Amino acid sequence: MPKHDYIILGAGAAGLLLADALGKDEFFASKTILVLDKDDKSKNDRTWCFWERGKGQFDDLIYKTWDTIYVGGQRLQKSTSIAPYTYKMLRGIDFYNHFVPKVKAYPNITFAQEEVLHVKEQQNEVLVTTSAQKFTGQTVFSSLFNPSIPLKQSRYPVLQQHFVGWQIKTEQSVFKLGEATFMDFSIPQKGNTRFMYVLPFSENEALVEYTLFSEHLLKKSEYEEAIKTYISENYGNTKYSVEEIEFGSIPMTCYPFHQHNTNRVFHIGIAGGWAKPSTGYTFYNTTRQVPKLVEYLKTGEPLTEFHQKSRFLFYDMLLLDILYENNHLGHEIFESMFKKRKASLILKFLENKTNLWEELKIVTAPKPMPFIRALLKRIF
Repeated sequence: MPKHDYIILGAGAAGLLLADALGKDEFFASKTILVLDKDDKSKNDRTWCFWERGKGQFDDLIYKTWDTIYVGGQRLQKSTSIAPYTYKMLRGIDFYNHFVPKVKAYPNITFAQEEVLHVKEQQNEVLVTTSAQKFTGQTVFSSLFNPSIPLKQSRYPVLQQHFVGWQIKTEQSVFKLGEATFMDFSIPQKGNTRFMYVLPFSENEALVEYTLFSEHLLKKSEYEEAIKTYISENYGNTKYSVEEIEFGSIPMTCYPFHQHNTNRVFHIGIAGGWAKPSTGYTFYNTTRQVPKLVEYLKTGEPLTEFHQKSRFLFYDMLLLDILYENNHLGHEIFESMFKKRKASLILKFLENKTNLWEELKIVTAPKPMPFIRALLKRIF
């Protein structure tokens, strides 16, 4: 039975970034590392978007960037610069093409395309069973997410950010190239928080995505009809073809996923609660968590202690409490924020980097009563 010091389950963003960080660090040169994933990572199965100031470590892989965003709704039509930030899009295939060969090239890392069926923690090691064989590891880093886990409790509400995106190509030039539609709430809300998200790649190519924050998913046809209607109403009768389709569902919850970590099995990515609870953005936070985790491993301290509390988690919790009880209020809250505050300040708040004065400006932008009620409910 092959034995390894570290086994990484899943070669997504978290798994590959962790494998690369361990592989290039001389401290771990004597460690044997195994990466397992059921896919060969040869398909463009997802995209990641994030914002950051100036140049970043992934700039050579970035597919498209935008310096201006549009936010729309029933009472808001606002195009605005996000300086000093830039909104960036990274395609999964470009990420895989860069990191998979890089990870495979490290002499102490083995990459295997096998589906993980079972993980069992034993007294002195962890047994990982795949579709082909069994492995043991001293420490397992798992990005395998079980969506049923947070649904077994009621203290922390669980919503889903679910979406269908069409990458389309139009016959006519209809898209505003330098501007991303960040949130357009002008579409029917139907009792939920629903918006369109449009990322133009050229004047006749764009990703058009229908996104919801709600407890339950929709039928496939409902997403598709919403996208068709939006294209028709906003870009005229231009003919178009659908080049690619993507679907996703990201948990929005403040549930403490870290409580399932042990000193031998540690969860990363969405499975580790690395997604921003109020927005679902995961990639950028993952790029910040991985270096911290690697440095922590060097200390030899228990993995169960690798967790940091943040006041931003409390802000996220209040918003999710509101949306769980009154999901229709989402568009009013976000529209008020973007109407009254600079987009750059909102983005700074959403990446957990504001000070208390800036946070006060953000939380006082929407109507206060829903937040006051949510706060009192949490306290009492």
